[in-house]
Amino acid sequence: MDGLRAARRTIEIDGLHTQYFEAGRGKPLVLLHGGEFGGGAELCWEHNILALSEHYRVLAPDLLGFGGTAKVHDFVDGKARRLRHLARFCEETGVDEGVFVGNSMGGAMLLNDAAESSLLPASAIVSVCGGGALEKNEYVDSLFEYDGSLSGMKSILESLFEGEYWRTDPGYLNRRHAASIVPGAWEAVAAARFRRPTADPEQQPGRKPDLSSISVPVLIVEGGRDKIKPRGWAKDLAQVIPGATSAVIERAGHCPQIEHPEKFHRLLLNFTRSGPAVSSYPPRRVSFAPRSEGVAQR
Repeated sequence: MDGLRAARRTIEIDGLHTQYFEAGRGKPLVLLHGGEFGGGAELCWEHNILALSEHYRVLAPDLLGFGGTAKVHDFVDGKARRLRHLARFCEETGVDEGVFVGNSMGGAMLLNDAAESSLLPASAIVSVCGGGALEKNEYVDSLFEYDGSLSGMKSILESLFEGEYWRTDPGYLNRRHAASIVPGAWEAVAAARFRRPTADPEQQPGRKPDLSSISVPVLIVEGGRDKIKPRGWAKDLAQVIPGATSAVIERAGHCPQIEHPEKFHRLLLNFTRSGPAVSSYPPRRVSFAPRSEGVAQR
């Protein structure tokens, strides 16, 4: 497994440049990143693709507006546009059924789709810190009030992570900051926060879906020290979804798949019954192919 490289691929979907990462073979496992400023597939899943590609064909797309994908936002219903783009991505990459895993925004997106539109071919869903209510505190505020500065990104990392390395390492801070200020990145994320003052709240997108209508297996994963979610939210949310289960990864913040990848992999693989516990696959950051390699021509 040493030296494994995830292919960095690009594809045009309805005229929109779309970037994704791929590794492994077999049943598809689609990984959806969070919606924080500077978010994207590489930063969200770089510690997971290597181990999970032992069991799955792993695909990790940059969602519309993030990473290397087109910086486009639909001001009428950005969530629906992003979902339709992802559904088209699945069509173009041959994903007609698979396990879908989402962190934060990605997890909420999966739950909402399963409850309402069912555009995605998900046979099972794992939502990692996605769905349910947010706390009302300074950590949540920092996620919405980012000004593009290095200090602002430091506040975001303080909100997302429990471990000291993720909050204080200069190299990691610089990577996250650089991702957040590429042309169009800040604008695409900030646009999702805009709301017309005169709009009827009942006509606004984003109303809570009826999660009790979800019919596929669901696992809700909570970070035990998540600063932006109330303690016990995963168990409460799982009780609303028929047959859903929940788990807590202790000593982790809002991104437990980054802070404790071994524990996350074990939960995921046990839930999907696709393989043994991952103790034999130590967490290593995957090496991504340069942008000039692994380009899908379609």
